[in-house]
Amino acid sequence: MRLPRRLRNIEFLLLVAVWLINLAAIALVQLGALGATEPTMLGLTLLVSGLTFVMHLELRVIAREADPFILPIATLLNGIGIAGIYRVDIAYGDSGWESAAVRQVVWTALAIIIAILGLVFVRNHRVLQRYTYLAMLVGVVLLLLPMLPGIGLTINGARVWIGVGPFTFQPGEIAKIALAVFFAGYLVTRRDSLSMVGRKFLGLKLPRIRDLGPILVIWALAMSVIVFQRDLGTALLYFGLFLVMLYVATGRFSWVLIGLLLFGGGAFVAGRTLEYVGGRLNNWLDAFDPVSYDTPGGSYQLVQGLFGLAHGGLIGTGLGQGMPEQTPVAQSDYIIATLGEELGLTGVFAILALYLLFVSRGFRIGFAGQDDFGKLLAVGLSFVVALQCFVVIGGVTRVIPLTGLTTPFLASGGSSLVANWIIAALLLRISDSVRSQPRLVV
Repeated sequence: MRLPRRLRNIEFLLLVAVWLINLAAIALVQLGALGATEPTMLGLTLLVSGLTFVMHLELRVIAREADPFILPIATLLNGIGIAGIYRVDIAYGDSGWESAAVRQVVWTALAIIIAILGLVFVRNHRVLQRYTYLAMLVGVVLLLLPMLPGIGLTINGARVWIGVGPFTFQPGEIAKIALAVFFAGYLVTRRDSLSMVGRKFLGLKLPRIRDLGPILVIWALAMSVIVFQRDLGTALLYFGLFLVMLYVATGRFSWVLIGLLLFGGGAFVAGRTLEYVGGRLNNWLDAFDPVSYDTPGGSYQLVQGLFGLAHGGLIGTGLGQGMPEQTPVAQSDYIIATLGEELGLTGVFAILALYLLFVSRGFRIGFAGQDDFGKLLAVGLSFVVALQCFVVIGGVTRVIPLTGLTTPFLASGGSSLVANWIIAALLLRISDSVRSQPRLVV
């Protein structure tokens, strides 16, 4: 029992350091922007710290061998995000209980409570394999919800939201978890036919035509998201998730090649035929063109974000000292630009290192397991976070065209927070199951 206790002790020490960093970040934002500290946000930060401490105590009881790094990393990223959103609120003059930072704290509390309950009810990740096709049904229904009249909402040109009274939610964030469960369960049962059967062509072992069905269905689903929901980023996320899980399950590079050709061809046609996709490409290629910069819906937001990052330089302006209000939607889509301006390139690298560590722990959890379902699920959930970071941060820094995804744990948005904390809870549960399972000694 020494190893589990040592893991939890490491986790607790890391959490103490994270709590102090998060509290200091809020205080520095207040001192830098207001010149004095204010107790409300400091108290709310302590509330979030208290909930993560409850989750830590829960892990000591029901998941003693869970990975010790997942919870501290998620807590730190979430806390940095709250500090960044709070900074934008101050710049916009928003304060009180209706501000975006307070809403983010409320969503954080709800997300952590859901993660705590998830660990209680999912005592073994293998149980999820029983609900493979139910997860598929749930995922598809969640994807279709924004298309229903009455509750579907179009925000910033994308129809990926639903509204119930004063609340809005993005069901696609939860759908990606349900689809990851379905992909893992489906590929475990079909991996033999998908990996072993086929003919060789130019050194590649190509699958049979009839085995192309799954990838064609997911491709059609991704293209429908682009056409009907006008969301290129979500389509890329779903298709990329399936493609990586398919490659991990079969080990065949031909699947990756076929998938890239399919999505690349679909994106090319969409760029030629759909105005908003072509607009995204033009804004990316000609961001500094005066026409694109001044056109409504053009590259103004992208260029302002780049100016903000450039203003931060190597070490940043300091928390509370930047000008995030110069970039539209700085608290959600462009939170990385807000933090990059005030923390500098050094701070951005530190945030990227946290994401890299989170994803690498997830991959390690997956490949350390002896059951194929847990391996695929852990790799799929970790890759979702990695791909989302690449798509969002790559878009903000103009490495790739900008899409409408959120930065995991950092950006303002309740649905994204809930989904990412569920991912963290599932990785904790899988890691505990992996370490707890008996190993064969030869």
